[in-house]
Amino acid sequence: MHILVTVRQLDASDKLKSFAEERANKLTRYYDLIQEIEVTIEGGKEGHEGNHVEVLVNAEHNNTFVANASDDNPYAAIDACCDKLERQISEHKKKFRNRKHQTS
Repeated sequence: MHILVTVRQLDASDKLKSFAEERANKLTRYYDLIQEIEVTIEGGKEGHEGNHVEVLVNAEHNNTFVANASDDNPYAAIDACCDKLERQISEHKKKFRNRKHQTS
């Protein structure tokens, strides 16, 4: 599995990048078929406050999961994105599992 962390318009420390990698790596607990995770952290632009984080998860069988979050604290935005993705992946896995074991 490949994790790519990109930081734009923000002076990011190695601590922020490693936090994003650790948090993204925990998503593999929920779904084994994850192939790539892309984390994009953008600093506040003019007219916009806070930091914007987007996380893309590419899995086998052309499944893509996306989460966005904005917050003044980039760590909180990363946590929010990963929480959203955990929910999306769990729902997808439950739907896939239930499809195979339908009762009629």
